[in-house]
Parts: sequence; C-alpha cells; structure tokens
Amino acid sequence: MRKIQMVDLKGQYEKIEKEVDQKVLEVLKSTAFINGPEVHAFQKELEEYLGVKNVIPCANGTDALQIAMMGLGLKPGDEVITADFTFAATVEVIALLGLTPVLVDVEKDTFNIDIDAIKKAITPKTKAIVPVHLYGQCANMEAVLEIAKEHNLFVIEDTAQAIGANYTFKNGSKKKAGTIGNIGTTSFFPSKNLGCYGDGGAIFTDDDDLAHIIRGMVNHGMYKRYYHDVVGVNSRLDSVQAAILRIKLPHLDTYCDARRTAAKYYNNAFKNNNNIVTPKTGNSCDFICESCDCHVFHQYTLQILNGKRNELHQHLLDSGIPNAIYYPVPLHSQKAYADERYNEADFPVTNQLKDTVISLPMHTELDEEQLAFITKTINNFVNK
Repeated sequence: MRKIQMVDLKGQYEKIEKEVDQKVLEVLKSTAFINGPEVHAFQKELEEYLGVKNVIPCANGTDALQIAMMGLGLKPGDEVITADFTFAATVEVIALLGLTPVLVDVEKDTFNIDIDAIKKAITPKTKAIVPVHLYGQCANMEAVLEIAKEHNLFVIEDTAQAIGANYTFKNGSKKKAGTIGNIGTTSFFPSKNLGCYGDGGAIFTDDDDLAHIIRGMVNHGMYKRYYHDVVGVNSRLDSVQAAILRIKLPHLDTYCDARRTAAKYYNNAFKNNNNIVTPKTGNSCDFICESCDCHVFHQYTLQILNGKRNELHQHLLDSGIPNAIYYPVPLHSQKAYADERYNEADFPVTNQLKDTVISLPMHTELDEEQLAFITKTINNFVNK
C-alpha cells in the first residue's frame, strides 16, 4: 500500500507535471511576473467557470477577506457576524480593520453558521454577515440572504474551503459558492481543492462598481500608475501561480468528484457505527447521493461520540494514518479574540464539536486500498 497522505499534492502534480513545468518555464522566460497575461487569462476563465461578472485575483485568501471588507466601506466599530467554529483568518481581518467581530454558534450537522444565532446577534451596529462555507459546502445562503435583506446587511462569503460547490435554491436554481452574496472570497493555498504552488486568493462579485474599487485596492489604490485614488494594499496574484491555476481549473470538477467518491466510501464504511457521525449535506440532499454537487469535501470530518476522539487521533498517527482536529479551540476561546460579551451557553454546538471532530485524509489520489485500511482501523478502534 502506498503511504497515506493527508493531502497528496505530489501525486496530483505528477499527473499534470509536463503541463505545469512547461507553463512555468514560459512565464519565467516572459519575465511578466506581476499582472502578466497569465493572471488576466486566469481571471477571465474563473469568471466563466463561476458564472460571475468580476473576479479580482489577490495574494491570498486572508487578504481577499480583508479587501472585501475594505471595498464595502465598513468602518471601525461596525459589527460583523461570523461563525465561531472556523479558522482564525475569518475573524482576524475583522479585528485588524477595527471592526467588531460577533461570533455565533454553528449547526451540529453541517458545521455551518446557525441561522437562529445570526438573528439573535443582530444589533443596530451590525453591518455584515460572513458565512463560512466550512469543509466544502455552502451555509444556508437563502436564509442568510433573507436576513441580510431585512436588516440591510452585506453578505461576504468565505469560500476558502468550498470553491466548486453548488448551492441549490428552493426554486431549483443553482449558483456557485462565493457568487451568492454581495461578495465572495477564496484561497488558493496549495491544499485547497483548487490550489496553487504558493499563496494566492481571489474576490468575486457581480457588482461592477464594487469590483472597480477593489481592483484599485489590491494594487496600492492605483488605477493609473502613481495616482492613488483609494487607500489600498499590495496584494497581487503572481503570474507563476496564475499559470498553475489555469492548468488546474479545468480539472476542478474532476477533483471534486474524486473527493466525493472517497467521501461516499467513508460514509458507507461508517454507516452502521453508532459511535460515529458522518458528515451531512444540508442543502439539496440529506446524504451523498449520486447527483450531489453541494459538497466538495475539502475536509471529511467525523464526530466521535464515545469520548475517544483524542485517543483515536493518536492511534491513527501510530498506525501511519494522518489526521487533524479542525478546530480544537473555538474562536471565542482564543486569547486574541476573547471578549466578555461571549457566554459559553451561547456556543453549545461549537463546544461539543471541538471535543468530537476529527478530519481524515481527503484528496484526489486516495485509492480503495488506502480507504479500506483507514476505515477498518477506525471502526476496530472505536468499537473497542
């Protein structure tokens, strides 16, 4: 059996190696390293894939979130509601801009932001909601949009883990993750479903005026060289990364299908284990059906109910099976974001998840022999 990887970037690269090497060499020979033709071509191709009018590439996913909030004109003291159970980048940029992060609980099945918790958290200072499409599927965007419309709030989608996922509305129409709210953001960190070989990110919007503002912001606030019309930052996707992303973008749906295939194997292997809760899809179906396109499984995350999560984590490592705890400490408990406003009673689901979740190897190169070994090892241990 091949060595099991949490994310097998080498195996994925080997399948596109010649294409990537040739394209990178072309960029090096062109010396068009910043805002070169590859960047502009990738922008257009991603716009077409997502069905969105404007894609603005930037340096990384964290910058994308920060620039989105800057572009919307959020001011210090404005409150921004987001999920407590997620990576720190989401709340980090809120704090850096002098905005007030308002953390709320998540749903126990989908791990995404809880709609009732959003409603309870709204105050006259609330200006935006940031739903995080955690682990690879969209939050309940139809409900989020209804709340935003009622209270005149911006919706900023954090799509770092869900690019390629579809959201199905009640009327049957679909939109890609990141294209539903006022603005969407994503990361092209190497381990993402669409990852480059360094750092990268992008911002999406159908609002042409907002896109114009942001295009200046990512480039020092310039629309014309040395004329600074807005306060900006230095956040540009370099041409080498854009070239790699152009090669990988046509494979994105295939990559997501491979992850779903692995997820189906996991689900079937664990379905009769009462100590394990498998991931649920909360949008268009209640399980991973043959036509499911609402979850792209950036992570495959179990809940272990018998109190042995930490022991399982170590047992898997000892057995040569990489795994991870996403996330062991909720944001409201982090030293950097601790606030006397937060009451532990407001985070029952998050406080449970931090002690029960475990993420298994999930990538495009998993084979059946590896999946069989992983699932057998887990079932045998959890059933002791």
